[in-house]
Amino acid sequence: MDTTTLLVIGAVVAAVLLAVAVGLLVRLVRARRTLRRAGLPTGPRWVFWGAVAYLLLPTDLLPDPVYLDDIAVLLLTLRSLRAARPLPPGPAEP
Repeated sequence: MDTTTLLVIGAVVAAVLLAVAVGLLVRLVRARRTLRRAGLPTGPRWVFWGAVAYLLLPTDLLPDPVYLDDIAVLLLTLRSLRAARPLPPGPAEP
């Protein structure tokens, strides 16, 4: 294979991984919005915003063309939103 073919394959893989990461970000935002509308806790706010910042900021554990770390962070955040437990009921109001 020549250099051009390798670059094209690398660009396609990077584009697919970016599309997966953006798709997960959209799912994360929708899940948080749905939980908030239902009155359920969404977990610590910093978890959600930390995941969004990690995806958008250029500083990563792996170089940006490899979005596997971004995808992992978004999946863990989505899992933490889904695992948020309802708050215990407060005292009955008169």
